[in-house]
Amino acid sequence: MNNRKHYVGIDSFRYVAALLVIAIHTSPLSTYSEMGDFILTRLIGRMAVPFFFMTSGFFLISEYTYSGDKLRTFVKKTSIIYGLAIAAYIPLNIYNGYFAMENLIPNIIKDIFFDGTLYHLWYLPASIMGAVIAWYLVKGLGFKKAFMAAMVLYVIGLFGDSYYGLSEKLPFFKGFYGYLFQIFGYTRNGILFAPIFFVMGGILARNPIRSSWKTSLVKFMCSFLLMLGEGLLLHQLGYQRHDSMYVMLIPAMYYLFSFLCSFTGKQLLSLRTAPLILYIIHPMIIVMVRMAAKLMRLQWVFIENSMVHYLTVSVCSIFFSLFLALFIQKIRNKENLQDKKAKARAWIEISLNNLENNAKELQSQMPENCNLMAVIKANAYGHGAFAVSTHLEKTGVKSFAVATIDEGIELRKYGIRSDILILGYTSPLRARELYKYRLTQTLIDYPYAMLLNEQGCKVSAHIKIDTGMHRLGFDASDHEHVIDVFKMKHINVTGIYTHLCASDSFTPEDVMFTEIQIKRFYQLVDIIENSGYKCPKIHIQSSYGFLNYPELKCDFVRAGISLYGVLSSSSDPIKTQLNLHPVLSLKSKVVLLRKVTIGESVGYHRTFAPAKNSTIAVIPIGYADGLPRNLSSESRHVLINGNLAPIVGRICMDQLMVDVTDIEDVTVGDIVTFIGEENGKALLAPVIADNEGSISNELFSRMGTRLEVITVE
Repeated sequence: MNNRKHYVGIDSFRYVAALLVIAIHTSPLSTYSEMGDFILTRLIGRMAVPFFFMTSGFFLISEYTYSGDKLRTFVKKTSIIYGLAIAAYIPLNIYNGYFAMENLIPNIIKDIFFDGTLYHLWYLPASIMGAVIAWYLVKGLGFKKAFMAAMVLYVIGLFGDSYYGLSEKLPFFKGFYGYLFQIFGYTRNGILFAPIFFVMGGILARNPIRSSWKTSLVKFMCSFLLMLGEGLLLHQLGYQRHDSMYVMLIPAMYYLFSFLCSFTGKQLLSLRTAPLILYIIHPMIIVMVRMAAKLMRLQWVFIENSMVHYLTVSVCSIFFSLFLALFIQKIRNKENLQDKKAKARAWIEISLNNLENNAKELQSQMPENCNLMAVIKANAYGHGAFAVSTHLEKTGVKSFAVATIDEGIELRKYGIRSDILILGYTSPLRARELYKYRLTQTLIDYPYAMLLNEQGCKVSAHIKIDTGMHRLGFDASDHEHVIDVFKMKHINVTGIYTHLCASDSFTPEDVMFTEIQIKRFYQLVDIIENSGYKCPKIHIQSSYGFLNYPELKCDFVRAGISLYGVLSSSSDPIKTQLNLHPVLSLKSKVVLLRKVTIGESVGYHRTFAPAKNSTIAVIPIGYADGLPRNLSSESRHVLINGNLAPIVGRICMDQLMVDVTDIEDVTVGDIVTFIGEENGKALLAPVIADNEGSISNELFSRMGTRLEVITVE
């Protein structure tokens, strides 16, 4: 399961950096101001590539994550991309006479390893070399010494770049750099330039700056202004051989990246490959734009006007990069899905389309101004909290509920920014965590509210009212203490709710009891408002409360089991009929086929003995994965190749056996469905739960952590 925090600041700036690279190669302000163009392309634009290096270092190198496997994967992927880019630009190199140069082979080798076979491709070999050097420096020396060593390399490069005017005045240094320039064309490369930024990225991943984003922004602006002065002075003095490396570029990038790291949350830009594609293809787009302008005789617009030229190249590059990124992502998702299923022993399959359909169905029947509160407790009822919460928020759900503070923190780390209500108990000693992660805590009684208030930390809370279930909550008649909570200094009451414990029943006694609960709750709401306090958001209905009492006027509906497209039991009566679809399927595969003859037995305690020669399929899933052991019976079935096959013998911790004698062409690797639909036949969770004397909620939530969650559309 992917639970990595989403750094939306970094993701967003990838696109900004890619557009800055295009600016470097198109000089958008050259028509209007030579100095303005210098500042944009030779100073502001020079932060783009260091940012890309730091981003790679941030995710590749840290005290806990730098590993040979990650490095090898990075080098392999970047090498493949570099090879494809070299091949893609061969026609352009032929056109511009690249292969007609003197000393062709030595120059090709130099370009492949250092300068790039086209002017922008140097970034890829620099990434490979910079990653390798930085990784080994950190691994061998630790971060502080690695930074110092990388800084030495950077200083050497500095005097062959922006400060070359000083070096060439000293014979020794002039000779030294003359030798270096025979090996590579620029000191802006993977040996002298890239390592420092990879190390800095790793440092920030390991020890992020604790100051606010405002402080980081101020420090960045100060550093950048000093870099601006440095660059303008060097330009005026004529010292620059090249203009990629500045002294103040180091602190400017450090504080810029720290500022960007401050922004985490919902992943806004899923196509992370698009900026890299944009970087690689934009020279090709430049050529195409120029050719098109000449054919249409519009050079005066699309070439001679530098800003129009830049904008045209940028728009076309963005369009093609997004198109290619979507195409690549689609292929990759399909391959990943097939690969996951091929490698998995057993898995939960989640239909995001069905999940989205259910959320919309529920919302469509809610009263005006009533919103869905998606209940994600117990790993989203076994459906996978990451997959469920991130997709629901993406489709517009703004409120979530969990059972524990740790579940709430987990959602925040997934990038969920919406409101999160903790339905259960949290130790008052964790009040600062409630504040830090912007979690809303349920107040379970008055003494608990007092303890939480005494922590001195501002906490948002919903008051739970016990209207008859006698579990958590203030007694509905204890209105004095409920009102006292509104007066507490450190408690911000944003909601009040109760739970209808018999709303899934239509017996006269249960209906009467539910109506009493509803009456008690609204009587308390009236008392609060008559006491001079504005009643906060209210919610009464969970899934059955909404399905059977849809007429209630509330601010939220807490949808749990209904959100996942099933009822707790197949026999539960429902007043409101909705077009809900099951979200979860449980699947495994056949890993072994055994021939069992009459007189032999199968499984523990020899509970199954076939009446005829049989074929038994062994399936690698058991009660440790959440399948109840009391489903061990020939009257319980699975689906294989669209056919029902009985479970035989006792379900083991890690395996179970299925009789496939009467099913043709069963082979090792065939998919086995325990919950779900196949070829018009269905095994539904409520029916399975009924057979074991339980409910769907329990069946789902017991599914073990060993099961991988695979999402499908």
